[in-house]
Amino acid sequence: MDILTWFLVCLFIGVQVLYLLAMLVDVYFYSRPVNRVDISLADGIAPGELPHIVLLYPVLNEPEETMRTTFHSLARIDYPEERRSIVAIPNHDDHATIASLRQLAKEFAFLSIMEVPPTTAPEWQTVWSAWDSNPHVYWYHKGPRAGVRDLPAKKTRQLIYAFYQIHKERAGDFLLNYIDADSAPLPDHFLAGAAGVRQYDVTQSTNIAGNLLNTLPASWFAFDHIVWDANKYGHLTADGTHPYWVLGKGLFFKASDLYALGGFHPWVAIEDPEVGMRFWKNGKTLGLIEAPLVEEVPQTFGNGLKQRKRWVAGFFQSLNVPLKEMGFTRTERIKAWLNFLPCMSLSLNSIGIPLGVWAAVTWWLGTSPLPEWTLWLALVNAIALTIMFVRLYYVAWTRTRIVLPGALSRLWYLLRVNPLFLLVFWFIWIIPLWQGWRTYRKDRGLEWERTDKLNANDAIIRRNRLSTDRVQ
Repeated sequence: MDILTWFLVCLFIGVQVLYLLAMLVDVYFYSRPVNRVDISLADGIAPGELPHIVLLYPVLNEPEETMRTTFHSLARIDYPEERRSIVAIPNHDDHATIASLRQLAKEFAFLSIMEVPPTTAPEWQTVWSAWDSNPHVYWYHKGPRAGVRDLPAKKTRQLIYAFYQIHKERAGDFLLNYIDADSAPLPDHFLAGAAGVRQYDVTQSTNIAGNLLNTLPASWFAFDHIVWDANKYGHLTADGTHPYWVLGKGLFFKASDLYALGGFHPWVAIEDPEVGMRFWKNGKTLGLIEAPLVEEVPQTFGNGLKQRKRWVAGFFQSLNVPLKEMGFTRTERIKAWLNFLPCMSLSLNSIGIPLGVWAAVTWWLGTSPLPEWTLWLALVNAIALTIMFVRLYYVAWTRTRIVLPGALSRLWYLLRVNPLFLLVFWFIWIIPLWQGWRTYRKDRGLEWERTDKLNANDAIIRRNRLSTDRVQ
């Protein structure tokens, strides 16, 4: 055996072992229980006893029609008007979006607008005063950005300002909920939050793409939410035994808990993983809301990969210094990293897929240099992959019924995400993994690098083509 062949054999064995370990991580996740919100608990709550819910709507340079589509979904929310507040929070200098919101407020009477001023404005003193005395706000007390008030202009800064202002102005506790510009909650979204607060400290809706058939990239990017949100994410609830992330939209915090634990970390690319792990470390439980938000996924590879690059950078950032500052033990840090491992394991495909082709061709030709046991190992991985595909396609078939009520349209979607196409897509995932790593290493990704919205869900939201049956 020459040196090159020996190297390929060793590499093949190493990759197959890593694939097996990744599969075992999936087995671990699926062994964890799922704590679901029992939405029927809301049926027995008198309207006057329902918690007040404040929904924040952070926006930046958004098309008016995209926001109008979201407000149509909010107009159908089944919840007493006097027990809810819907507040758009644009930046003060986003003049076009503010003008659109003012126009929309004439059409949707429930909408109020809170403009977020620059951090030099005196109104921000509410935030600084709260952070000065809160040890959970470690980024403000320690590290290279200790005491820095020039927060990056992005979604997190808007949420920080609006939350602390509303917390100061409101008497009594409330539930904080926030969504993205294109999010469309189902009618019982607030009722799920009201029921969930009776069982858990934090409740989280998952996401489903409404435009999953618009383009082939949209179909593939939508499948990410099926793999993670609808399939694995619920197992992070785990009776409180596993560090959890939140998903950045469609969740409910108790305002008193969020205030006590310091709000949102402004110096990470995405706030979702860090704030969830901070809540978990402080004993706050998570419950899963089965009914998802309908959202819009990118319709081009460029936009989708840019979005995922930002996610990956945020994952790396959240799993480094924050875990140490929050006091995670070594075992807890390992568990937290397991949340990211399924995504990181996609990088193996850059080597594993070409090696698999090489192994298959040499085996077919009868010239394979691989020991027989390595082929059995590869077969075990192939069987595990097949089982995973079966599970994912079952979840996709049932989950997409919300946005694709017809069986033929759901079948067409499954054809667009067939195993061969998915292997190509998971190979392409190498790009955002590498870009996200570089963004993390260079301490970038702090500005709001927004994903362009196209109002792609107009047809199913504004024309009410969703299946609104409670998801089981």
